[in-house]
Amino acid sequence: MKMFLVFLSLLSGVSVLLLSGLTVSAVSLSLSPNVQQFFSGDSKVSLSCVEDGQTGGGWTVKRTRGNQTEDCGAAGLGSTRFNSSFCGLDLLSSSGGTFFCEHTSGQRSDDVTIIVSGGPLIIEVPAHPLLTGSDVTLRCKHRDGSEPKAHFFRDDVFIGSGPKGEFTLHHVSQSDEGLYSCSTDSLLKCKQSRLRVKDPPTTTSDPPTSTMSPSTPSAPFSSSLSTSTDSSSGFPTSFPHYLLLVLPAVLVFLVLVLVIILRLWRKRTGMKTVSFTFTLHSDAIT
Repeated sequence: MKMFLVFLSLLSGVSVLLLSGLTVSAVSLSLSPNVQQFFSGDSKVSLSCVEDGQTGGGWTVKRTRGNQTEDCGAAGLGSTRFNSSFCGLDLLSSSGGTFFCEHTSGQRSDDVTIIVSGGPLIIEVPAHPLLTGSDVTLRCKHRDGSEPKAHFFRDDVFIGSGPKGEFTLHHVSQSDEGLYSCSTDSLLKCKQSRLRVKDPPTTTSDPPTSTMSPSTPSAPFSSSLSTSTDSSSGFPTSFPHYLLLVLPAVLVFLVLVLVIILRLWRKRTGMKTVSFTFTLHSDAIT
């Protein structure tokens, strides 16, 4: 009987664990503007934890510097905390860092790196991963606002030059991932920023009928930001549908195992009873 109770406890625990996974929601760290590098003294950067298109409750914006992790808005961070899931980064006093959203349950989003530069040159690379097949325009920006011709590098390898400090990557793939930087004829290279690429989420819906291109060079970063609010986190945008099929199968399997254990237990108990009855009968004959 004790074994039976233990098995029921395990069955209940597995069921609760699987069902609790159905409530997991997508979350991402939304960054505005959606770039990694900024000049010191620029306007503030807004960071917020977005869950299903809205500011997520129970999430906190945090930053990691070295081995230390602290909440956004902590003393010395150079930020203003409006609430736990939304804060503004002061680029005049902040040194940047690695930011992410963390839930009270311990779950966390993907990291976003912010670099605050005191130099004359930065490169604008999207902070969130790009979807495979999309286009993106990288910009090499000068602090004084000028737009000289710029030279672009991936992992310190020259990949091309662009007029007015721009260089467009078409139909990006995993091979385009890497550390990007830029330089001009009269300046040293800026700091590097990592470009990330990921596959779009699978869907069973019909493709859109619009004939518009997936992105436009005039606003590449706003397009990337709109997709990042629901797909850049380390969690799935929706709970995996295959688990909805696996869960019933697991429960059926556990029930079958339970039935087998009960039958074996009853059979074992019945054998003991027969043996005891036979002994009494023999004594009576004697």
